[in-house]
Amino acid sequence: MKFNRIFLIVLDSLGVGEAIDAKKFDDVGANTLGHILEFNPIDYPNLEKMGFLNLVGKDIKKTDSYYTKAHPKANGKDTLTGHLEMMGIRTLIPFKTFTKTGFPKELIDELEKRSGRKIIGNCNASGTEIIERLGQEQIDTGSLIVYTSADSVLQIAAHEDVISLNELYNICKIARELTLKDEWKVGRIIARPYIGTKGNFIRTSNRHDYALDPVSDTVLDNLKNNGFDVISIGKISDIFNGCGITKSTKTKDNLDGILKIIDTEKEKFTGLCFANLNDFDSKYGHRRNIKGYAEAIKEFDNYLPIIKNNLNDDDMLMIVADHGNDPSYKGTDHTRENIPVLIYSKSFKDMKHLKELDCFSDIGATIADNFNVKMPSVGKSFLGKLK
Repeated sequence: MKFNRIFLIVLDSLGVGEAIDAKKFDDVGANTLGHILEFNPIDYPNLEKMGFLNLVGKDIKKTDSYYTKAHPKANGKDTLTGHLEMMGIRTLIPFKTFTKTGFPKELIDELEKRSGRKIIGNCNASGTEIIERLGQEQIDTGSLIVYTSADSVLQIAAHEDVISLNELYNICKIARELTLKDEWKVGRIIARPYIGTKGNFIRTSNRHDYALDPVSDTVLDNLKNNGFDVISIGKISDIFNGCGITKSTKTKDNLDGILKIIDTEKEKFTGLCFANLNDFDSKYGHRRNIKGYAEAIKEFDNYLPIIKNNLNDDDMLMIVADHGNDPSYKGTDHTRENIPVLIYSKSFKDMKHLKELDCFSDIGATIADNFNVKMPSVGKSFLGKLK
């Protein structure tokens, strides 16, 4: 075992340029980080020092980290396929989407019957927009707002004062059960509670995702089954439906996630701390908010020295993304992009640019290699290149 602890932080959606197959996904020209720097230039001195900006054409010669890009190979550009690929499962058949049509009448009818509540919406929409549009009707009627996006998701929104969290979560479990049917099989059911009054509705941090179980063991399962700790921060546990997780901590927002990472660094454990910072994607990428996205990166950059300083000499930090979501691009969907892979340890002596990784699974393979557990069926370890 080369490193006693590995901290893997996902900057959700912070891609670094179009993937080789971007045309297939109608995403030619997308570049999340590149366009943020172009349209809203902000200094990120700490990420720059790790080689991050070199991935979008800058030329910072002196870095304190290994850095490279990873190419997506899974057939999808969403959270679930990106994280699964990282941990060794390559999704070849994409999950069902209902972006253009909404959900079938048979599914909606059954969900109404099982939940005892009327469903409104049933369309492709931005979460904040549909709550603003239908929130008052939902409050007045006690109905459920059901909507989707370009992702393979069925989202259910309800005001917390009208439908309790416990009831909303139970309804989402019913929806998860119904959508195990092949023709309705979406990747995730998401509870989207909100509070407030018309014109001032706010989604709360009580979101909960109900994903499908991974189709086979992931690197997380292999770590857990061999007695290592697998600590989830943010929505990681939801993404993997709890599989392979030994401890799970929810977060309210990016800053809360960052502070929980720092708290976890102070704990004694052996294994993986796997964190997702979701605000980049949900608050800024989908809403095409370039300025907000830039400021969120700056917030992370400000805390990065603390994260690095708190590492032990035998720890490793990996900073990655799971897909792109270019806030300057058309539409509101994710974008098919390569992801950054930044690798730091106080023990490194020969930091430099690494050859680009063939797939996200190289990340999981490297983690498995470090802890000497079963390797994923896809992906190659680059552990031996870190010196």
